[in-house]
Amino acid sequence: MKIITSGWQGHAAALWALAYGGLGAAWALGAPGFPWGASDPDPDGALSILAGTTPRFGWWIAAFSLLTALTALALTRRSDRRAPLFLAWPIAAILVLVVPDSRLMMGVAYTPLLLVAPVFGWSLGGAGFADLWPWPVLNQLVCVLGGLLLAAAALAYGRRHGRTRWFTPARGRTAVYVAVAVPLVYCATRWAWALGIPLGVSPEFLAEGEGGLWLAGVYLATFGALGGVLTLGLTQRWGEIFPRWIPGLRGRRVPPLLAVIPAGFVSIIVTVAGLTYIRWTIAGRFALAEWGAWLPECFWPIWGAALATATVSYHLRRKHGALVATS
Repeated sequence: MKIITSGWQGHAAALWALAYGGLGAAWALGAPGFPWGASDPDPDGALSILAGTTPRFGWWIAAFSLLTALTALALTRRSDRRAPLFLAWPIAAILVLVVPDSRLMMGVAYTPLLLVAPVFGWSLGGAGFADLWPWPVLNQLVCVLGGLLLAAAALAYGRRHGRTRWFTPARGRTAVYVAVAVPLVYCATRWAWALGIPLGVSPEFLAEGEGGLWLAGVYLATFGALGGVLTLGLTQRWGEIFPRWIPGLRGRRVPPLLAVIPAGFVSIIVTVAGLTYIRWTIAGRFALAEWGAWLPECFWPIWGAALATATVSYHLRRKHGALVATS
């Protein structure tokens, strides 16, 4: 007889799915708030793959959510069956990587800029938090949350069956190096443009952004480069023990979630943004001569996958009490 375990991740994922399924049914019955289609501020319907849907799509959301809830509950049971994993991972991937679009990354990247803009008197073209985080984009965060809960339940289920051994410290180190290197290609192009160097673009293309657009590109590039430096902490001692130069924290252990949550979330948003660019490239939206404007972004899914691998490896190592010996 199978015994119900205390897998809180699976129960949380099931509750999320039932609640979101209820929303889907409500939208299908005419409730306001359907986050796609005509109510989405996506300018030309090119960002979201669900841009062409109508509120009647809510019935499909309800059915998908019911399947998600059943799968999540199956992950809470002590069993040798692998079938729940075969369902859980594709569902989690849909929620985390397919439903969202590149606006998640833009929101996360530009939110710090909006926070400091009043201090320096920057107008930023009148843009505010409502522009970065309208309900359709916040809904993407809700979907990502559900996918992460299901993925956490799948990881816990797999760990009980010894199926997370792929995330070794050696693979984690390799993944960190990849996660640091890949965004540097994007950084190189944006830094070059800010310096007036048409790397990967024509001089005419470069001139179009001289009014300040390339400064925004430099901001994003620098944001990514600093993130790459922090990624090194997933395999360095200072990522587990606070360095001596940090007052009040020196010598204390770094809480694992302090690294896992931001690194895991960044791995999602850069992967989603990269997949958006790949979809646009396949659709023929870019010119080959202007490769600097789109090709570096097409490698972002590699960046995201490497960062996710490094993050999971770090999490498992910290969970098992291993400490990195390097400094």
